[in-house]
Amino acid sequence: MSELHQVIIVGGGAGGLELATRLGDRLGRRRNAAVTLVDRNRTHVWKPLLHEVAAGSMDVHAHQLDYLAQARWHHFSFCYGGLERVDRWRHEITVAPELDEHGAEVIPRRVLRYHTLVLAVGSITNSFGVPGVAEHAFALDSADEADRFHQRLVNACLQANYRVSHDRSPHLLVVIVGGGATGVELAAELHNTTRVLAAYGLENIDPERYLRLTLVNADPRILAQLPERISKATTRILEGLGVEVLNGEQVVEVTAREVRTRSGRSLPADLVVWAAGIKGADFLRALGELEANRLNQLVVTATLQTTRDPDIFAIGDCAACPWTGHALVVPPRAQAAHQQASHLFDSILRRLRGEPLMPFRYRDFGSLVSLGEYSTVGTLMGVISGRSIRIEGWFARLMYLSLYKLHLLALHGLLGVVLDTLARFLKRGTEPRVKLH
Repeated sequence: MSELHQVIIVGGGAGGLELATRLGDRLGRRRNAAVTLVDRNRTHVWKPLLHEVAAGSMDVHAHQLDYLAQARWHHFSFCYGGLERVDRWRHEITVAPELDEHGAEVIPRRVLRYHTLVLAVGSITNSFGVPGVAEHAFALDSADEADRFHQRLVNACLQANYRVSHDRSPHLLVVIVGGGATGVELAAELHNTTRVLAAYGLENIDPERYLRLTLVNADPRILAQLPERISKATTRILEGLGVEVLNGEQVVEVTAREVRTRSGRSLPADLVVWAAGIKGADFLRALGELEANRLNQLVVTATLQTTRDPDIFAIGDCAACPWTGHALVVPPRAQAAHQQASHLFDSILRRLRGEPLMPFRYRDFGSLVSLGEYSTVGTLMGVISGRSIRIEGWFARLMYLSLYKLHLLALHGLLGVVLDTLARFLKRGTEPRVKLH
């Protein structure tokens, strides 16, 4: 193993896992290089679907992928643990020890050597320093947190259904902070979930009155990254579902029972979800003395190499990658991580052959926002004209679902995706429409 080129990928998200899978199939199978994936979790869930996990419209246990199994099937190694330190001069990383629920050490601290290091650790929710967010709001940064939110949601519905006294409010007050895709999609999914839950024996809940959803957005309109006509159409759909949309309201504090805004509004809340923005993990700012921007993203060159070390690459949400022809960096989207993983796969092959690396060019294929059972809206970038094309309805829904299928295609191949899709279709008649526990 010491004679092989050591490729270490830290982070098993959309980009990191796709890259490890492709490199394992190409290099690990033939022992042309040793590929290792490092992640602090044992399983992978596609992050754009976490709002469905939170709402219960997707069972996380049915859609998660075991890293150890993927590593065995695709000829790479998996190292379970969080990144603790990068020693650029020794070409080593330190992986933190893993402890059980009682604090006993399960896996000791490990040191791994690399020739090529890829950082793909994703992003975390940006609280912008607002007091109370960490203590009283759900961030949906991980499948575990999304599942915990769903447990609270189900428990609240059960409590309301079997409550004997009527001294408390008969409503569940949910405040979602952030008018981006995550907040909008979650609002629509939650509206549908409570109606489905009520149909499964919760006869004492009036689904039309029980859930009170408020979407608080600091921008002048929701979905600010999409054209204004789509933002207005989405607002009409949400308001038609009974969701109160508050634009231009900046949250200044979250408490155990309410959300306070700069304008002086006080919004009562039983559950709060914070989806107001993202940033890189705090440890990235001091990691190996690499250059990071104000959002803790690692600054990379056009070849996706970090500015201070050509042997370290960064992709996905944790990377501030220049966008050719634009003043901004490449946006933190799943399609960007997928494109960067594909580009870096070719770059690592070039690196092993001693060839110069090519610059990464991001292609924006548009944005899609799912409103669950009610609608899907978004834009596609015209291939020929280069103009944004508005789509909605069943075609937009089909395109939205295809994004997840493309991710699965990169991990399992065509046959695996076909069999998985067929199996899920056949099981639909034997499973509830939402997760009930």
